[in-house]
Amino acid sequence: MLGDSVRKKYKYILVGLIILLGLLIFRYTRPYMSGFLGAATLYLIVIGQHRHLTLKLNFKRGLSAILIVLEVLFFILLPLTGLTFLVIDTFSGISIDPEVILANLNDFIHSIEEKIGFNLFTPENLSVLPRAGTNILQILGNSIYSFIINIVVILFVLYYMLFSNEEFERAIREILPFKEENKQILAEETKLIIQANAIGIPLMAIIQGFFAYLGYLFFGIDGALLYAILTAFSTIIPLVGTMIVWVPLGIGLLIGGDLVNGIGILIYGMFIIGGVDNVARLLLQKKLADIHPLITVFGVLIGIPLFGFWGVIFGPLLLSLFILFFNMYRHEYVPGSKAEPRVTTRLKAGSVNMNHYNKAKLKYKNLNSKLSYPAKSKKKDESDKLQKD
Repeated sequence: MLGDSVRKKYKYILVGLIILLGLLIFRYTRPYMSGFLGAATLYLIVIGQHRHLTLKLNFKRGLSAILIVLEVLFFILLPLTGLTFLVIDTFSGISIDPEVILANLNDFIHSIEEKIGFNLFTPENLSVLPRAGTNILQILGNSIYSFIINIVVILFVLYYMLFSNEEFERAIREILPFKEENKQILAEETKLIIQANAIGIPLMAIIQGFFAYLGYLFFGIDGALLYAILTAFSTIIPLVGTMIVWVPLGIGLLIGGDLVNGIGILIYGMFIIGGVDNVARLLLQKKLADIHPLITVFGVLIGIPLFGFWGVIFGPLLLSLFILFFNMYRHEYVPGSKAEPRVTTRLKAGSVNMNHYNKAKLKYKNLNSKLSYPAKSKKKDESDKLQKD
């Protein structure tokens, strides 16, 4: 038998080797991290369907996993890929003439400067606009290869996660450094966070893109569908959001002399496209978890440099998990802390169907029944006594 000191030494050596190899693997698989995170996100969304097929309908695990992967491919990944290609293809066909743009802008700004009596912009300042458009196009072109590769990674990883879901969840459960009730909270919060980010953000984009499309059609915008798609994608841009699309469109119409439609699209964008964001968020929060807006904003800022396009979803997700772990640490290990081990403000206790977390639920139920039992017995004894009297 090994002594305790030798056993601890071997343990630390093993942990060191795991960390070293993990860092080495992460370094060379970082370009595919979006694929792994995407598979994990979709896994939590579709695992309920997989269990229904295998447990209720007696499908084989392999067949069930294939059906779920095909569902994800045809209803989520292919439409998303098609929209991305549409945007990139349309942008690649656009020829930007800086001289024409600057000439139109100078004429428009000169008329304003004559009325207000001082200079607003100079041609040197405005020359940055064409360069900015070219840089955006280059970024989109460079991201397309990574986007396609990560979709392939998502499909393969998701299949094997579904096929071996019990082993996968057991491994996750074993390495979590929490007691059972906190594991249950982590499972619930993780699912709510993923629903809010992986479902809420795309749904918000679709809603705003739809209303933007109606407005662009009404005010005679050429390529209304393309600009509606761009508006949908721009919902994830912090602070400016959809303004990055409809404000230049409105200014462009004003520059072209179409004052009615130019002013109309600016008013429509401010009150309808911008207003539907607040209304839709209010309605979605009744169904999905409520994540603080700052988490979404800074999550996107963190996620896009790390994961590219997929960072829109995974950035807020990682930031939410970081805050969740931080709150759990305060709740568990800081004496007198009033922190709750939660990130979401909409609590859905017991909404997660994970069999290996049921011990925590049962523990809470048994505790509640024990606490309530004496009170019920006392009331019953008093009632019996009154009836005897």
